[in-house]
Amino acid sequence: MSTPNRIDAGAPHVATVVARTQESPGIFTLQVRLDDAAAQTAYRFAPGQFNMLYLYGVGEVPISIMSDPEERDVIGHTIRAQGRVTLGLAKLQSGDKVGLRGPFGRGWPLQEVSGCDVVLVTGGLGCAPVVSVIHYVLRRRERFGKLVIVQGVKHAEDLIWREQYERWAKLPDTQVLVAASEGAAFWPWHVGRVTELFGLASFDPDCAVAMMCGPEGMMHAAADSLLARGLPESRLYLSMERNMQCAVGRCGHCQLGGSFVCRDGPVFNWGEVKALLAHRGF
Repeated sequence: MSTPNRIDAGAPHVATVVARTQESPGIFTLQVRLDDAAAQTAYRFAPGQFNMLYLYGVGEVPISIMSDPEERDVIGHTIRAQGRVTLGLAKLQSGDKVGLRGPFGRGWPLQEVSGCDVVLVTGGLGCAPVVSVIHYVLRRRERFGKLVIVQGVKHAEDLIWREQYERWAKLPDTQVLVAASEGAAFWPWHVGRVTELFGLASFDPDCAVAMMCGPEGMMHAAADSLLARGLPESRLYLSMERNMQCAVGRCGHCQLGGSFVCRDGPVFNWGEVKALLAHRGF
């Protein structure tokens, strides 16, 4: 898996918010640019990695990067406002400053799966860690087979990037399956659990890779379904979420068995975590 060098693991670099988008009542996207030109030039990341965003005087949080690696001008982060730091970040507007450390962690194995179908299974805001994969595949379409996007949300109103999903569904060799546990008026997709969609995904298990992010129960159910259809364990990956605070495996808050999610993940192969997911509390 690709793991580019981070610009710095020490003090945060100052970045300016250049754009802010309210995706839903509780979810927003910040596009930021590093103030130091040399840092901006040096910054590289792989889809699936994350940054630590620092709100001055409040604290910092790990946020997945949702940009394409070739988007050199700005760095995008989609954030759910639900804690002290993220609620503060939600108040930022264009021109405001944040601190940035990163990128950190291990990303998706896109370099190793050229020519394969790509199956993305996400739940809730789990779509953010894989939206960079969607951008990556669509901009390099000749390198991959089918693109299958399976997304589940609790409420229909929780679906962000709805227009993008509708646009992606019209592209060649692209299948979009979306479910909401609770629908709404004019909801065009499935009403029910996202697990009900797994059997509809169209891919070649002999030449496919699956990448998942979201609630662990959903990912476990998706893994069982995909493995039952013949997808090898070696081509099944998950992005794990834990309480990441230091981002370099020193504080121990994100320990998962013998690994640290911030340092050894957040992307893991199914074989690395399947035993841990079988036990509540790991």
